[in-house]
Amino acid sequence: MDTQSNNDWRKLTTVIYRKPRDSKIFGSVELDVTAVEAFVRAKRQEGLKITLTHIFLLALARGIQEEAREINSYVRRGRIIQRKSVDVSLTVLLGDGQQLTSVKIVGAEQLNLQELSAQLQSQVQNARKGHESNRIKAKNLVVRIPWPLRQWVADLIRWLTIDWGIPLPFLGVSPESFGSFVLSNLGSVGLDVGYPALAPFSNVAMVVNQGGVSLKPIVVDGQIVARRMITISAGLDHRVVDAAQIGRLFGYLRRIMKNPSILEEKPML
Repeated sequence: MDTQSNNDWRKLTTVIYRKPRDSKIFGSVELDVTAVEAFVRAKRQEGLKITLTHIFLLALARGIQEEAREINSYVRRGRIIQRKSVDVSLTVLLGDGQQLTSVKIVGAEQLNLQELSAQLQSQVQNARKGHESNRIKAKNLVVRIPWPLRQWVADLIRWLTIDWGIPLPFLGVSPESFGSFVLSNLGSVGLDVGYPALAPFSNVAMVVNQGGVSLKPIVVDGQIVARRMITISAGLDHRVVDAAQIGRLFGYLRRIMKNPSILEEKPML
């Protein structure tokens, strides 16, 4: 996988494109979640605390592992570095919904729905109690520095951790701080569709937005019926990701929408 990822085209793109100003591509898919919402309701009645976000987080992690491992990589010193696991950062609303933080699930591709539910519940509770992650502490430290020193310090941290791959344990930041990709639920703030930015201080090749669910007329088996639809959109780093990989990943999502019970099982790794 590493040899294939570092082919001549990949080596050239790491020179042509700069991160993330001119290396972004976008994609989206509209999914029928009528059956998935029924599945979520049934599981919640059984006592399993899950939402559509759990479904998409786990499906995306497994889809990357099984169909598009190229997405689980990043650029360091002109080379494509493959990650060992699919780690996911999920944005979380705090308090009255005016502030955001994030929690990270390590090795999400190895989990089933029950394990993911337990981990997320624990981490979200800690975040809402004010137990900050290391990267949040680092952010708070940087924003307290006066301008223009703040810009210089931020650029230095980014240069060391992102460009050179040097972890800074005294700040609690590293090239893996944000994991493999970031997932945000825009539906929770009232947006149906949104195209995300690739934060230059992160090392992720993909940021995914989960839109709101709406009832739409859809043709099913030649008949127009009302179905519950959602748009999943992604911003990607073109230095490591092509349309082919995101197409395979979205194809995997479509298969999970038809059979979400797959996510209850432990994956075959």
